Amino acid sequence: MLISEGNGGDNVDVYNTFHEILVNLFNDIMAIEEKAIITEEFKDISNNDMHVIEAIGLDCARNMSAVAKDLSVTVGTLTIAINNLVKKGYVERMRSEKDRRVVLISLSLKGEKAFRHHQDFHEKMIRATVEGMTEEEAQILVRALTNLNNFFKEYQD
Repeated sequence: MLISEGNGGDNVDVYNTFHEILVNLFNDIMAIEEKAIITEEFKDISNNDMHVIEAIGLDCARNMSAVAKDLSVTVGTLTIAINNLVKKGYVERMRSEKDRRVVLISLSLKGEKAFRHHQDFHEKMIRATVEGMTEEEAQILVRALTNLNNFFKEYQD
């Protein structure tokens, strides 16, 4: 194991630094993102709404259950959020041509603008993260973040 909490001197410093950075990131990231993406233009929606918009995406109309699965929420929970976003003009709802029982959702022009605004924030965040890194360092960071992501996936199962 590369890092331990034990008496490893430098290892303790690395562990404590990781601990401090990760805790601060988790505590701050949602608040910072909300300040960055919920601007005057998008003040009528929440950060959660913006993530629903992101999950719907730009590609094509999607069914509710697929979007709910991507967000790890129930269709009922998603329905509440979608009703709100439809009222505000960010999302459009339609019935599937193939199966009229299936409700499809897609972004309106206003929703697409919000999506691109959110995407721009993420692109700036990623550029700032890898700025000044070599390709090798970036690959190491990707591996570390993949390990962290896998930990969360296993932890929630």
